[in-house]
Amino acid sequence: MILTKGGLGLQIYGESHGAEIGMKLLGVAKGEKIDLELLQSYVDRRKPNASVYSTSRLEPDELIIKSGIANGETTGSEINVEIKNIFARPNDYKEMKTIPRPGHADYPAFIKYDGKLNMSGGGKFSGRLTAPLVAAGGIAAQILARHGITVHGYISEIGGVKGVSYKTHEIKKDYMPENNGLTNDMLNTIISAKNDGDSVGGIIECVAFGVPVGLGDAMFDSIESNLSNLLFGVPAVKGVEFGSGFDFAGMKGSEANDAYILAAGDKIKTKTNHNGGILGGMTNGAPICFRVVIKPTPSISKKQESVDLVSKENVTLEVGGRHDACIVPRAVVVIEACLALALLDSIYRGK
Repeated sequence: MILTKGGLGLQIYGESHGAEIGMKLLGVAKGEKIDLELLQSYVDRRKPNASVYSTSRLEPDELIIKSGIANGETTGSEINVEIKNIFARPNDYKEMKTIPRPGHADYPAFIKYDGKLNMSGGGKFSGRLTAPLVAAGGIAAQILARHGITVHGYISEIGGVKGVSYKTHEIKKDYMPENNGLTNDMLNTIISAKNDGDSVGGIIECVAFGVPVGLGDAMFDSIESNLSNLLFGVPAVKGVEFGSGFDFAGMKGSEANDAYILAAGDKIKTKTNHNGGILGGMTNGAPICFRVVIKPTPSISKKQESVDLVSKENVTLEVGGRHDACIVPRAVVVIEACLALALLDSIYRGK
């Protein structure tokens, strides 16, 4: 699947319980220095850990550079990075082959692909495929850093428990919410849901600093359009808002407009940032800021209603396997990766 256009092209391949997953990234300039240890640590942020709410599928996610990077530099050719699925267990989903899991892509995929697609663990629709997406974003993030652009994500809300938000706190380049924003109350909410055989979702906010004026363009080449294309490629994302977002519905123009002021060195700035650093699809020099909502993990151990697609009978389903009670903490770096890719794509295209 091509997730960006113009400057960068990204293909994600593989399946959740196949032999491997990976990505092919096109359009990265020759001679870009890539620190592979730093890239691995970036991808490691997405990995499950020893947290009580995390999946027990502890994949190492070791990056295998197949092409495009040599001696710590990009070669100008296609960058191919592969990740082996070491602990795949497709048999965990054997009994669910014809019984679609509520909240998953199982039913529409069964119809679309005539029941022939490997949907173990979600198949190609699984959040497992965000690992190579993060690898691509990690490459982009390193290149952006040399342009003075940094991207930061953090947890703003989990299961209705609110934390830090750029809507109520000034988020600065040298400030990040502690532990990516995961508070004790949020953690307890996750644990409570897990103990009940359930799951919770939340909100991730992401901010980019140092973005120059004028990236993006009108309509379908807007920063919002390109970024949203990537964000909605993340299976759990169900909503996006930029800046004040849906709060605009209750504001007046005099409140929503970001007034311009002349700052030190004749630099033009905005006094506020309700528009999230984007106007007319173009960056205006203010930090880019947006929020995404991550839905609750659909694989839960509670009994759920479903239908056997072969026998055409109503059935009760209990989902087995290894799953997160909340995917939000692991998804923070995924959202960062999407923003990094969208910005680098705009820089390479010169718009």
